[in-house]
Amino acid sequence: ALPIFLTPRQAIGMAAGFNLTGALMGGAVASTIGKGLVDTNVVTLMTVLWALIAAFAWNIATWWLGLPSSSSHALIGGLCGAALATAHGDWSVLKWNTGLWPKVVLPMFTSPVAGFLLGGLLMFLLFITLHRFTPGVVQSLFGKLQIFSAAWMAHSHGTNDAQKTMGIITLALFTGTKAGTFNDLPPWLHFLRTPTFGGIPAWVKILCAIAMAAGTAAGGWRIIRTLGHRMVKLQPVHGFAAETSAALIIQAASLYGIPLSTTHVISTSIMGVGAMKRFSGVKWTVVERIVWAWIFTLPATGLLGYILARVAEKF
Repeated sequence: ALPIFLTPRQAIGMAAGFNLTGALMGGAVASTIGKGLVDTNVVTLMTVLWALIAAFAWNIATWWLGLPSSSSHALIGGLCGAALATAHGDWSVLKWNTGLWPKVVLPMFTSPVAGFLLGGLLMFLLFITLHRFTPGVVQSLFGKLQIFSAAWMAHSHGTNDAQKTMGIITLALFTGTKAGTFNDLPPWLHFLRTPTFGGIPAWVKILCAIAMAAGTAAGGWRIIRTLGHRMVKLQPVHGFAAETSAALIIQAASLYGIPLSTTHVISTSIMGVGAMKRFSGVKWTVVERIVWAWIFTLPATGLLGYILARVAEKF
């Protein structure tokens, strides 16, 4: 749902700007993606390539269908599958107890529930607080307030999602440096060398932040229609409740290095708000399609990454 005082183009421009600011802050999520999920000693540049291709293929498929699936989980699934293939089926390459379970799998289930409950709770509190006000006053007030909640949501989105790309790029640079791929580079390209996986290079942060903002500015109208119109009809007060709930959860996860699915959280926050508004007002058939896309993302991209990497070894 877009703030009523912004045109769609203005809203996307604002979101892109705050995606940019969020992407430039922090690095805990990038560290988790780059070195916290799989053994970096096994990963090669081809592992990273097949992981990215698997994630890209899944994202394009779900985008075409208008389903807000998780690009984060697609990337993680692709990386795990490709790394498993590179390790010839050695499951110890996956950091299950220290990374995958506490920072990916468990939050995959708990964060959507938290989004639904917090969105519904905040909407309930707003109902109690605002029931004496006229609809016109509520519409006018939250038409303004939603601009701020949307900006916070965009900022928190940047702090979490952009860092995943930073992590995978830094992993590729570290892997390439370790393998000696960059040994013959001319001096002006020596900045690509990353001998240790420490902090994220500044140029990687800037590049990913710009890419994040550009992607948001490019639109994504299929997903916007699904979340803002097809799933449940939202007014500014409902958008404020959903965005504030989602932003709070995502911001907290980013501090602890959890590569959360922002798509899961904002979608379930909208569901919670919509259910509190009127349970029957939520189009549960659309919700069902979204949930199935979520469930299949990790195993589908993991399998695809594994197959791509194994097939590539034959050539």
